[in-house]
Amino acid sequence: MIEHLDGAVIPTGFDVPVEPLRRAAHYTGEPGCIAEARSFAAHFVDQLRTEWCARIDERTGGEVMLVVSELVTNADRHSNGPYILELEGTDSAVTVCVYDSSDALPLRFPKDPERIGHHGLEIVHAVAAEVTAERVPVGKRVRARLALGE
Repeated sequence: MIEHLDGAVIPTGFDVPVEPLRRAAHYTGEPGCIAEARSFAAHFVDQLRTEWCARIDERTGGEVMLVVSELVTNADRHSNGPYILELEGTDSAVTVCVYDSSDALPLRFPKDPERIGHHGLEIVHAVAAEVTAERVPVGKRVRARLALGE
């Protein structure tokens, strides 16, 4: 923070960033893309801890990674082309967005412990504060916001 007193600029401590940290990556769907997306997200979380002093403990960091894994895996499996992972964060929240070329909105199945597979969106809803899916001109966007420090 900087105070302005009688024309003098006096540094008073740590300056907090004004704009959220934003990063995006494009993936082709080739083998290894999901692992690359997880690595990209891990670097983003580390950067958020450093630049925003975000309090992201191991559990919350794991939840961010889980949401990235589930949304990127769904895009990889259900779209007919490349997809984009977009991350945005502050000291209070992380938003994970995945854009893909399919305009079919994802289905959230009811809880069923005997069902094999199709639990991804159920998991995302369990850990995220908010989940939305919408059609966009290129296909769809699935967005999950995770609150930090709760």
